[in-house]
Amino acid sequence: MRDRCQADGREMPVRPPTSPAYASFSTTASARMKVLPVPVRDDNYAYLLIDDSTNKAAAVDPYDVPKVQAAAEKAGVQIVAGITTHHHFDHSGGNQAFSTAYPGAPIYGGSNKIPALTNQVKDKDEFSVANIHVRCLATPCHTQDSICYYVTDKSGNHPGGVFTGDTLFIAGCGRFFEGTGAEMHAALSYLATLPPQTVVYDGHEYTKSNLAFAKSVDPENPGLARLEKLIKDGIQPNERTTIGDEKEWNPFMRLDSAPIQKATGGGESGAAMDALRTLKNNFRG
Repeated sequence: MRDRCQADGREMPVRPPTSPAYASFSTTASARMKVLPVPVRDDNYAYLLIDDSTNKAAAVDPYDVPKVQAAAEKAGVQIVAGITTHHHFDHSGGNQAFSTAYPGAPIYGGSNKIPALTNQVKDKDEFSVANIHVRCLATPCHTQDSICYYVTDKSGNHPGGVFTGDTLFIAGCGRFFEGTGAEMHAALSYLATLPPQTVVYDGHEYTKSNLAFAKSVDPENPGLARLEKLIKDGIQPNERTTIGDEKEWNPFMRLDSAPIQKATGGGESGAAMDALRTLKNNFRG
């Protein structure tokens, strides 16, 4: 499981520019919602989704439970739920330990392949973590049980965020282990309907290799030059980029653009997505 979930490389985080669209959860004034990244394994991210008004939190993909517990204790929050993006071991492999550590906490996920699951969810299901609203977005392809979680502060004072697991990465997407190009196109198109200011919290740090590939197929894209500058300017893991950014610089969300049509040989979206993923799989830049 480790090899296939790390097949896109190991990269460094990106710090977004200082504009309102890029404000991190932890720095958004008057918002009750915060997100605390917890790096685990070699390049995975777990997260704490925190309601600041109650000091309650959900743990997203808590692979390393002691590390997530330590982060929660340092932040002074109580973990009350677990959220799983898909069944791959590097995302769900901590669930049994999590259920032992937090026996009363529900564990949400998209299928019974997920260990210790208590609440199976499907597309458009909704639940709350204290005052945080969570909407489930089914995005089958990387796995058929992939669920992205769109989270918003009920106070309305936060731009919102989405936990994308291995479906959407910064400037990239996950491999099609259980799906097709047409399914990944549908998944990314679905995510593209979220508000452009929505902060993206992905499951791995693959940004540098994704950027290198994107430049090989879309070299004149000014968004990629901006992303490259962000990488060079420094690293802030708790600040992520947005859906609006991804629509600008992610080649897998730009299938209709002239450079990507040229790189893939054109054709309908599913075929273009398959061709682009094959190019990425074989990329050695």
